[in-house]
Amino acid sequence: MKNMIKYSKPIQFILCVLIVCFGFVSCENDPDAFEPTDGIPEVLYVRVPDIASADSLLDGAFLSNTICLVGNNLKSIHEIYFNDQKAILNTSFMTDHTLIITVPRGIPEVVTDKIYLITAKQETIIYPAGDGKFYTKVPAPVVNSISCEYIADGDEAVIYGDYFIDDPNIPLEITMGGNVPVKELVSIEKTQIKFIVPEGAQKGFVNVTTLYGNGRSHFQFRDDRGMILDWDNLTAAGGWRSGNLASEGGINGKYVVFQGGLDNGDWNEDGYSFNLWGSSNGRPEGDLFDTSDPFFADVLQLKFEINIHGAWSADAMQIIFTPWSLNNTNGYYSEGSIGRALWIPWASSGSYETNGWITVSVPISNFKYTHEGAASTIPGPGGYGGLSFFVWNGGIEGTACSPVMWIDNIRVVPIE
Repeated sequence: MKNMIKYSKPIQFILCVLIVCFGFVSCENDPDAFEPTDGIPEVLYVRVPDIASADSLLDGAFLSNTICLVGNNLKSIHEIYFNDQKAILNTSFMTDHTLIITVPRGIPEVVTDKIYLITAKQETIIYPAGDGKFYTKVPAPVVNSISCEYIADGDEAVIYGDYFIDDPNIPLEITMGGNVPVKELVSIEKTQIKFIVPEGAQKGFVNVTTLYGNGRSHFQFRDDRGMILDWDNLTAAGGWRSGNLASEGGINGKYVVFQGGLDNGDWNEDGYSFNLWGSSNGRPEGDLFDTSDPFFADVLQLKFEINIHGAWSADAMQIIFTPWSLNNTNGYYSEGSIGRALWIPWASSGSYETNGWITVSVPISNFKYTHEGAASTIPGPGGYGGLSFFVWNGGIEGTACSPVMWIDNIRVVPIE
């Protein structure tokens, strides 16, 4: 026989009272909780979200822009579409009279230039009514990065960004530094383009042009500004470990080679490190790059090219600048107290391999960790007289591995 619990009528009454009371308390504790309304929403006009510019009425907006719908009973909106693209409703930004929303970033396949407001009862209200239009505009291309900034002419490269639209009437075009056009496009997607680097491509910005306008890259192709180590003219000779160099398969002359074995807690300094002392090769005393701008850490980035052969699955690439005073000492280690950057691309997937040369960018503002990944302090002016790369620790557990790493063109350049 199953156990059953029965309540007497007085106890049932008390429980009901408690439930009601808790309900009142819940409502009183959250008086601003969102409550959808019934009925039909009405949009009177659309404006920019800033109340100070409330008189700036809109008849359209770019994809991913945030706008404000003004009208009545807007809390009855259950779904909203711009053309055929569904937007995300955030009830924290909905009132009866205003609705702040971001235009979806997806490019519509069916363009009607209308906003569709759908209630919980699946009633659809169209704005603007009649022949009116609310235009969702596609921005000009955004060119964020390239797979490798030093890739050779004739090799395949990938540009990453957004709004890469190839129209049959107005085809997408790419122009490299020196105004050299790309003649061979391998594939085009909204957020990336594969292409063959044309013969004669030069240093400079990359431009992508579509029917919606022109976008210039946030990087310079084959950027040689702020070069610290190119392993041909600028080497780490004179440092504690100046690095083992090779040239076969390189992208720009010689490069430094890291190889051996890595495991949690091991310190393979001979196999996976180099040290640049600022006094090497007659370099003048002082920082390796200009730190006179009080905001230098926010406007500068360290870049390098790397080619990783074999799975990397343990330890972090530690990149550490050191003061001139620590030349020829183990101060670059300094018990891990000096702020440094940690590059651990294998952390999310468990292993990492580049399958060719790639460019890595690290903002100077990211030089804020200890060797174990705890918070540290970004070095100030005078703290950039030397540079060490070494693979160790990072505060994350991995699996033993033996990757071979080729590193070239270490430089500090502006964040464009």
